[in-house]
Amino acid sequence: MQNGSGVAGAPGAAAPARSFGLDLPDYPWEAMAPYAATAKGHPDGAVNLSIGTPVDPTPEVVQEALRAAADAPGYPTVHGTRALREAVVEWFERRRGVTGLDEQAVMPTIGSKELVAWLPFLLGLEPGDVVVRPTVAYPTYDIGARLAGATAVAADSLDELDAETLARVRLVWVNSPGNPTGAVRGADELRAVVDGARSLGAVVASDECYAELGWGSWDVQRGGEAVPSVLDPRVSGGDFTGLLSVYSLSKQSNLAGYRAAFVAGAPELMPNLVNSRKHAGMIMPFPVQEAMRVALADADHVEAQKDLYRARRERLVPALEAFGLTLSHSEAGLYLWCTAGEDTWATVGRLAELGIVVGPGVFYGEAGSGFVRVALTGTDERVDAAVERLTRR
Repeated sequence: MQNGSGVAGAPGAAAPARSFGLDLPDYPWEAMAPYAATAKGHPDGAVNLSIGTPVDPTPEVVQEALRAAADAPGYPTVHGTRALREAVVEWFERRRGVTGLDEQAVMPTIGSKELVAWLPFLLGLEPGDVVVRPTVAYPTYDIGARLAGATAVAADSLDELDAETLARVRLVWVNSPGNPTGAVRGADELRAVVDGARSLGAVVASDECYAELGWGSWDVQRGGEAVPSVLDPRVSGGDFTGLLSVYSLSKQSNLAGYRAAFVAGAPELMPNLVNSRKHAGMIMPFPVQEAMRVALADADHVEAQKDLYRARRERLVPALEAFGLTLSHSEAGLYLWCTAGEDTWATVGRLAELGIVVGPGVFYGEAGSGFVRVALTGTDERVDAAVERLTRR
């Protein structure tokens, strides 16, 4: 070894340069800045229908529960209180037609997005493993695969994959009702996904956070069928092995700010998921657990909020069609998936000139090209403003 300042291995030598941070793509919504600026310049202000952020008040019954639980000096449990887990089980049976779920196979999560992002890692996926996600999908499914070093593959059916890829499938994401498309998978279609995944020994995780917001033939309050869960006996056959239902109260109960969500099913996987999250400190605060428990037991506020969204949807749909947009799917959830038969950014730009901000379909994968996503999450006043601008001649 040579001596002297600056020589490799010598005292005082500079360490080799090293980069830090995860190599993840830029957050896509930054690309919307110029369009948002154009919309903001409208004389009557912007109407932001680009992001599904609730704008209506958090139900008072939930606020009261949060206040009542505010004195919480001790650490909460990762697995959640037994009372909360039982409330989830009761909700599944009452609202989703799921029976036989054990409260031990339920766990609260800090919003559903973090569970979506971290599930591949928590399941122990590694390089070479494949995560299947819908062809038009929320970007976090891809991010979750990358965080685990796995590979995300876009497919709406396992039949689309070749034998080599199928052999590496470890996790299959289902999103029904879908974001951004609003597409709903019926029980038979879900059962086909489950059967195919089980033949591969893969886990099926179903992101179902819009399930209470079905429209048309899926609108329970108007005589329609309930959106089925992956845990529905018609889908699972009464066996929850390898099946996870992921749910959030952000949309149905205006609890996005509470980060109130849960995952249920797969009794053989839940103990390890709970243990891993204990080590990582992924714990829902106790007051939020109590607020979620109360929210799950109260159907009145859910149906009242759905009435608001239904009315906004019924005003927006004909206005968008009058503007020249055609709806695709949009059978459930808080979004209208539309196309004008042109480049996505051309539609985004034309709407921005009207002061209306929407979500570009290209943010949701190549199959979203040509589409835009229009959210129902505007106040009545802002939705009415959008309708007036869309139909103005």
